[in-house]
Amino acid sequence: MKLVAVTRSALGSCCVLVLFMGLFSTPAQAFVEDITAVFRPDPGNPMVNKFQNTTPESGICPWHIPARCKAMNIFTIRRAFSAKSNQPIVAYAEPRKSAYFKVPSQWRDFQVTHRATGAIETVQMRIAGIGVHWNIPRPPGVSAWASTITPSWSSHWRNAPPPCQGVNYLAAGTYFALVFWLVPENAGACNVTAGTEIPWMNYSALEYAYELRTPNPLAMFSGEYTGGISYTIGPGGDFDFGDVMESADDVATFNFQLSVEHDLKVDIPPGGNRIELMPQGGWQAWLNHGRAPARLYRDQTFRIASSSRFKMQLECSIVMGNTCGLRNAEGDDVPLQVAVTLPSGLVDQYGQAVNKLPLRLDGVGSELFQPLHYVSDRPGSLHFEVQRDDMGEMLKRPGSTYSGVVTVVWDSQV
Repeated sequence: MKLVAVTRSALGSCCVLVLFMGLFSTPAQAFVEDITAVFRPDPGNPMVNKFQNTTPESGICPWHIPARCKAMNIFTIRRAFSAKSNQPIVAYAEPRKSAYFKVPSQWRDFQVTHRATGAIETVQMRIAGIGVHWNIPRPPGVSAWASTITPSWSSHWRNAPPPCQGVNYLAAGTYFALVFWLVPENAGACNVTAGTEIPWMNYSALEYAYELRTPNPLAMFSGEYTGGISYTIGPGGDFDFGDVMESADDVATFNFQLSVEHDLKVDIPPGGNRIELMPQGGWQAWLNHGRAPARLYRDQTFRIASSSRFKMQLECSIVMGNTCGLRNAEGDDVPLQVAVTLPSGLVDQYGQAVNKLPLRLDGVGSELFQPLHYVSDRPGSLHFEVQRDDMGEMLKRPGSTYSGVVTVVWDSQV
């Protein structure tokens, strides 16, 4: 008997997923960011199944506190930004008329849609940090921020007013400063009050940290997903800089592109595609003592690597009911039972281990297998068997050869 093993996927042995938070029909805005990430199964770390951020970073995380950012799973981008005061910042003003910062630190859901199938997944995002490059006139210069509340002008800027958290960072001159604060989840506004009136103020750069929660890539279709999210900028908006600072932009739009490069690969050892069915212990008991075999069988090992869902299908050169058959030169047919055992980490649609699961022509029972984690080059088995009740005619023809072609398909197009 000849075995043909086939793997099918959308793009050969790799399936590519692109998640693109799309462009909206609103007028073009200056504040537009492209965020990218990728999932590639790692044979060295099969239990790690997460997207890796591939967006070019700038600012605090890559340049000053990379280890801390990695531990917090946040990323920073520093970008050009313009906001100007519409009135002086008076001494000891109320928070909204001071240096005021409120960002969307809560998790926000948005949907992405699979381009080919229409399947929907949910992504979550939050802003986890905020910083600006501010400029003021001199006089009064940076000392204007000194007050009875904070005698050292730099204290709050370096260490952050609650509920924000400082990272011990401040780059400053006599009339400007570059600052950055972390923002805990669901935090409110943070503000710094001046002790001396400041005639005007502007922001020439904005830095933010973001945090993402992405879907489980092992459960996603290969292909492309699209979707999008935008935040408002302005008083009462998602990004709120108080009542004094007016931003040139009123919307921050984020376009995301996430790529999944799935792995589905099956290897049959050399010679493993030619299957010879034998009784347990060989033919000696039959030849010497006439004892009929309990069955004819062969277990064929294969090795599989999989990070994606797949199904298995059976194709036959000789069809007998819902399975394949074998035929001799005289035209006599016998049914052949085919089953599969998958390695640990691959389960069926009910989350159960796969042990000698029958493969049928109608595909029932083998329409979905899914990885609990990336399975890398692990052994499984195909089981071929002619059962005892089907062997009667075969044993009446000693020396007769029965043959057929069985094709087993591992198909990622689920």
